[in-house]
Amino acid sequence: MRFLHTSDWHVGRTFHGADLLAEQEAVLGHLADLVAGEAIDAVLVAGDIYDRAVPSAEAVRVATKAVARIRAAGAQLVVTPGNHDSAPRLGAFAEFAAAGGLHLRTTVAGLAEPVLLQGAHGPVAVYGIPYLEPEPARHALGVPEARGHTGVLTEAMRRIRADLETRPGVRSVVLAHAFVTGGEPTASERTIAVGGVEQVPGSVFDGVDYVALGHLHGPQTLAEHLRYSGSPLAYSFSEARQRKSVWLVDLDEHGLHEVRRHELPVPRKLATLTGELEDLMTAPEHDAYLDHFLSVTVTDRVRPVDAMRRLRERFPHAVHLEWEPAGGHAGAPLRYTEAVRGRSDIEVSRSFLDDCRGAPPTEREERLLFQALEAADRGALAK
Repeated sequence: MRFLHTSDWHVGRTFHGADLLAEQEAVLGHLADLVAGEAIDAVLVAGDIYDRAVPSAEAVRVATKAVARIRAAGAQLVVTPGNHDSAPRLGAFAEFAAAGGLHLRTTVAGLAEPVLLQGAHGPVAVYGIPYLEPEPARHALGVPEARGHTGVLTEAMRRIRADLETRPGVRSVVLAHAFVTGGEPTASERTIAVGGVEQVPGSVFDGVDYVALGHLHGPQTLAEHLRYSGSPLAYSFSEARQRKSVWLVDLDEHGLHEVRRHELPVPRKLATLTGELEDLMTAPEHDAYLDHFLSVTVTDRVRPVDAMRRLRERFPHAVHLEWEPAGGHAGAPLRYTEAVRGRSDIEVSRSFLDDCRGAPPTEREERLLFQALEAADRGALAK
């Protein structure tokens, strides 16, 4: 039996304010093509289908279209919620959806009730562990003494192994959304730390043939049977060099046979540029980045006016801007109380401009400052 392991779609997420629905629809559509081309039996989605608990109508449309295309390509789906999803909303009409090949495993009570998929070598039991918030989960699982993510996931896996013992010879797959020790995070995951401890040891998941992990956005292999697929798109510039992918997992009659990595297309690449604004606007070597999402650091000695607007005239997908003047900011970092002690309003205003843009006000600007401060004083006296 062949599975496709994916996770962390985060449908509806924006990238520094830029809408990503078109890019998400494109890369999720590729999964459907892959299902048809690789004869995938089931697609495993290990959490964070949406980016928020109450997704927008547009996000729901994109996710629904992706699921429909995957199902039409011939694969069933097993889906569990992540820490960004609302498990009750995602699991609505789960019993009806299962009849159409969409298996939504969203409840704590049902985590040890597998989806049984029939293959050439008999059934495969697929267990979906929804994201377990430790405090409510330990009570829902009846283990009030359990502590943190390790405690509740240990109990979840105990229940799964107990169910497996009643199914001799049945191969097994588990979906889980967690931070497993040894995984490398990026800047785009939301922390799931509770009491300062969010990681769980990989040994918690011992005893099954394959564990499809979600939560971390980079594709990673912690053990042959224990893997993160990562997100299908980059959601931070820290992921710019990651090769986004999914895992193709083959089980034979004995269990895990082979796992292959399939790299996903990149609808829009990410890049970073650094330099003075005028050079960034004119240098021909930057033509290669016209269609990239860009993070730009301008190094002009004086902060350029309206820099982002100007950058977008050449780079329409510039989404992040920083100013780091060559040689560092003028003067030492200021502490507010020290900076204003014993100084007049005009001196404070002059220093503020100098600190922000690396140059003092011109004579004309200083006259305007005087006029503004005098008007403020008159207004205060009138009150």
